Amino acid sequence: MDTQAQIKEIVTSHPVVLFMKGTPQFPQCGFSGNAINILRACGAENLHTVNVFDDEGIRQGIKQYANWPTIPQLYIHGEFIGGSDIMTEMFQSGELKQLIQG
Repeated sequence: MDTQAQIKEIVTSHPVVLFMKGTPQFPQCGFSGNAINILRACGAENLHTVNVFDDEGIRQGIKQYANWPTIPQLYIHGEFIGGSDIMTEMFQSGELKQLIQG
């Protein structure tokens, strides 16, 4: 399976997916840590995370998949939502919690 197909399988197999640097227990960049904190505050229970440091192909491929140059990247129900900055704005407006719980 090529990297793009692998990424598509991941984002469509789980309701909430975060591609991040590190793990939820040990985020390895501030933006990934911020993203995890936001998702926890939104009550994301079925969160699936992918540590991009575990697979260089995914680390590069995810940037092409959504045509988004940075990590973390959030997907809800297979749809690309955005990175840490967009997550922060959506969290502050209440929109992200609605998406996750809806």
